[in-house]
Amino acid sequence: MITTPYVYHQQEEKEPDLRLIIFRYLKNWKWFLLSLVVALAIGYAYLQYQVPIYKVQSSILIKDEKKGMSADNIMKEMDLFTDSKVVENEIEILKSYTIMEKVNDALALDVSYFHDTPVGEREIYKDSPFRLMVERPAPLIYEEAITVSFVNPSTVKIGEKKYPVNQSLNTEFGRIRIFPKTASVSDTIPVIVHVAPKQEVIQNFVEDLKVEATSKQSTVLLLSLETAVPEKGRNILDKIVEEYNDAALKDKNLEAANTLEFIEERLKLISGELATVEKDVESYKSAQGITDISTESQIFLQNVQQNDAQLSQVNIQLGALEDVEKYVRSKTGERGSAPSTLGLSDPTLLGLISKISELELQRETLVKTTSENNPILRSLDEQIRNTKSNISDNIQTMKSIMTGTRQKLMAHNRKFESMIRSVPRKERALLDITRQQAIKNNLYTYLLAKREETALSYASAIADSRTIDIARSGSKPIKPKKPLVFLLFGALGLLIPVGAFATRDMLNNRIGKRTDIEELTSTPIVGEISYAKHKFPLVVTSSSRSIVAEQIRALRTNLQFLRSNNESLAILFTSSISGEGKSFISLNLGASLALIDRPTVILEMDLRRPKLHSMLDMPNTVGISNFLVGQVTLDEILQPVPGMANYFILTSGPIPPNPAELLVSDKVDDLFHQLRERFQYIIVDSPPIGLVTDAQILADKTDATMYVVRHDVTPKQHMKMVDVMYKEQRFRKLSLILNSINEGTGYGYGYGYGYGYGYGAGGYYEQDTDTKKSFLKRLLPGNKPA
Repeated sequence: MITTPYVYHQQEEKEPDLRLIIFRYLKNWKWFLLSLVVALAIGYAYLQYQVPIYKVQSSILIKDEKKGMSADNIMKEMDLFTDSKVVENEIEILKSYTIMEKVNDALALDVSYFHDTPVGEREIYKDSPFRLMVERPAPLIYEEAITVSFVNPSTVKIGEKKYPVNQSLNTEFGRIRIFPKTASVSDTIPVIVHVAPKQEVIQNFVEDLKVEATSKQSTVLLLSLETAVPEKGRNILDKIVEEYNDAALKDKNLEAANTLEFIEERLKLISGELATVEKDVESYKSAQGITDISTESQIFLQNVQQNDAQLSQVNIQLGALEDVEKYVRSKTGERGSAPSTLGLSDPTLLGLISKISELELQRETLVKTTSENNPILRSLDEQIRNTKSNISDNIQTMKSIMTGTRQKLMAHNRKFESMIRSVPRKERALLDITRQQAIKNNLYTYLLAKREETALSYASAIADSRTIDIARSGSKPIKPKKPLVFLLFGALGLLIPVGAFATRDMLNNRIGKRTDIEELTSTPIVGEISYAKHKFPLVVTSSSRSIVAEQIRALRTNLQFLRSNNESLAILFTSSISGEGKSFISLNLGASLALIDRPTVILEMDLRRPKLHSMLDMPNTVGISNFLVGQVTLDEILQPVPGMANYFILTSGPIPPNPAELLVSDKVDDLFHQLRERFQYIIVDSPPIGLVTDAQILADKTDATMYVVRHDVTPKQHMKMVDVMYKEQRFRKLSLILNSINEGTGYGYGYGYGYGYGYGAGGYYEQDTDTKKSFLKRLLPGNKPA
């Protein structure tokens, strides 16, 4: 017997095949489907408990002359060497805490009303049957919700206590008031009230509010807010725009208001003086009996009046200049009341005063949104100082001119007074009184005209913004996004089985694929048998075309590489543990050899737990154990396999008490010697190596050994033992057979036999031509296989 070690070239290691991995998971599609359905159900339940969030939007136009696409400021629109746009400042003002505080005070946003529903609390906003006002809060009011229900139209129930409405109530939540919105309240559903700290609510709304320009060249601002109650969001945005416009108007009318106040004060003073003068004229004429003045006196009086009017006008202008000079001397950043320009007509000075007011207004607006160290703010301060310096120079020039004019007018007055001395005493006294009356009357008329002009300017002032779109909300919520939620839960439902199966594979210590064997041992793999359920033990017949049958035929073809001469070939089948399919493979391999007219015999050498005779439903009254003790001859125990020509079996016979001792007797050698003379192939079905030593005893009697490894059954640690046996050559031509590969159609086989059904180790799938009855009929003596 040649003992040269058998060399079998192993298949080179390949990269993982994605198709095979996919098919491994597809065979468990039921688990994936169940997990997907459960995940989607959880996603649906999750959506039911989520509060829908709507997006509310509004847009306003800011009248900003600094923006546009004119040819003069194209470079400015490229943001080259330009200051911050006014629109950016307006965005910060709209998002300011001050405006949001006014909105909160107007809408009472710190108090929210909810109804309890099967899917959680839902805000009802204005649908609440009452309004709750917090007069003096207690700390508990911010920590716990207040549950309010109406007992009757005049009584409410808070917790377990009853309280009257429209009164100050001292409760554990502090002092509160409850105002029913209608005289008769029929809503008996409890209302849950949440009260939040005012500062926290305002800050949250400031953070949630988004204000942005629609484009770089546009001065249209888009205001948006996300809220669970669309009506509430619309009210908030509309109120923000309203408060913003009111603040802008108040800021814009500050100068006009100061001028009106100044004129009103002057009118009160002049009105009193005019009434006194008119009374003096009336008293003097009555006392002196004066009824008329000569024409000369009238002309003279007119000249004097004109001179006095001019002098009075100069005095008013000097007073206005002093007011402007005092305003100019104020520090930068300390904006006071705008100076009155009443009586001043110099266009240069009026332009400078208008400019300084505009600069200070810009600085006040910018201070609300930036720090004192902002370069833009410093630039504004420098412009303000330069403008004030120019105003001071202009004032000095005008004061010098007006002082000279006043001196000339006073000189004329002195001239007129000397001339008046020539007028008779009565007429002169009347002239003085009448002159004072005319002066006061002209000044009073002038102030009335200016007041009307200022009031008209105040009334016609409008805000520098215009509402384009009032607040509106979409009909569908933007959160949660149902498709995205279902997609995420669906992905989770698919990933959970993948993770479970991957974890199972990672923790699995059994042979799962060919690479597991190749990583643990260098023993060659001579064949691979797929998993398939079966009813009958013999799947290899002349008409069978199943995958398992073809794989066993391929194994039969590989046996030629194990032959070293034309003598009979004895093949030992063993495995690590029981249940790995060695009996099934050995039985069908023998059948495949018999089909090609090779005399074949199979020995049921597993004397401890024989299976072959029960698989074939054959008697086992006498067998190998009887032969080994010398009770029978070979011909007496040799039986043909039913329905298979050239195929015979030696059953085990009665189970002996000492199987190992029988196997080392000379009768074993005699048995194999007789079999080699009569059969071309001898197949030995032996016990597993991992349990007993029977297979190792029989190894010397055979020419090759087939070690059966079953997918997901054989422990990986047994492969180390196989590798040691292969390297130490304990078995002749040791080869491996990977059995019951349960990887679906994607493991790597594709013979194309789709018209028949077959049998394999571990189970069955039905065959439409062979039933058990017809199969047994075919195996009866005298019936040849088809």
